[in-house]
Amino acid sequence: MGKRFIISGGGTGGHIYPAVAIANELKAQFPDAEFLFVGAKDKMEMQKVPQAGYKIEGLWIAGLQRKLTLQNAMFPLKLTSSLLKSFFILRKFKPDVVIGTGGFASGAVLKVASMLGIPTVIQEQNSFPGITNKLLAQKANAICVAYDNLDRFFPKNKMVLTGNPVRQDLMEVASKREEAIKHFKLDANKKTLLILGGSLGARRINQLIEKELDFFGQLGFQILWQCGKVYVDDYSKYNENENVQVTAFIDRMDLVYAAADVVISRSGASSVSELCIAGKPTIFIPSPNVAEDHQTKNAKAIVEKGGAILLKESELETQFESVFETLVNDKSKLESLTENIKKLALPNATKDIVEEIKKLIKN
Repeated sequence: MGKRFIISGGGTGGHIYPAVAIANELKAQFPDAEFLFVGAKDKMEMQKVPQAGYKIEGLWIAGLQRKLTLQNAMFPLKLTSSLLKSFFILRKFKPDVVIGTGGFASGAVLKVASMLGIPTVIQEQNSFPGITNKLLAQKANAICVAYDNLDRFFPKNKMVLTGNPVRQDLMEVASKREEAIKHFKLDANKKTLLILGGSLGARRINQLIEKELDFFGQLGFQILWQCGKVYVDDYSKYNENENVQVTAFIDRMDLVYAAADVVISRSGASSVSELCIAGKPTIFIPSPNVAEDHQTKNAKAIVEKGGAILLKESELETQFESVFETLVNDKSKLESLTENIKKLALPNATKDIVEEIKKLIKN
């Protein structure tokens, strides 16, 4: 009989992408396995997971807001409903292992799985874990992490440093530069600046780029600007500038990294992991609006090892131009950032996570 896996994670691309990557690797190693994803009813996983070819069940769950709202008042009811539905899903599907990549839906499923004695694996993408994973850690069988020094949150004997799953096509970006320049119709003699604001886009980064377009032009840069689907109508007018390409999102991440000389990016966990593998000099501008300030902590973990530069949104007005200009004119600094960020890459993450899962499968 084939193995059975339940995988749960969602709310953001940062939780969904690793979940799908783990499923794909498990499927490659267990071709006759059955998979079921569990997500939150109205979140993006309900579209993204079926697009990746997997079945998904939705729970009626949402996170707690930081202020008094009707949603918070509903939280106990939603939690009870999600725990009950998780119980019935687990009883019916009978998984060998349950894997959680974060988000409130994964909290409900993993909680019930551990109560039923089903082995559970947590995959924590951030350098500072969210509430859900901290609560689940005591009962989990294995915790796959992407950063050092998480033993202040998780039991040391359960932790394995695996890294975050990243797209396989990012492994060879160095060899794709010519292809990338053709693909994006770039000028091979100019330097390329890549702007990454995450799947929805980053308002403050977009405002910064708009304001600094002339400045970048004076420094001789052409720009690949991923502004996010929320903002594309506001900024697509800049496509008329021959040195600027504005897009809601980028399909060929491997080529965009291959083309880039310098990157300005948010510091969500998956972006950070990809940039480590691509090995590009990066200025991180963390989103201040993320639970527990994850993004700042992710960026600091790289900066502390000499792998990137960090600017807070509050520092952009006063410091951005001097920091950027100093960086791009300092060849040895650019080289050391590249070297140091590459050292932090963990390119075999998905396979290593699957190895931990395999150890738990009941023989």
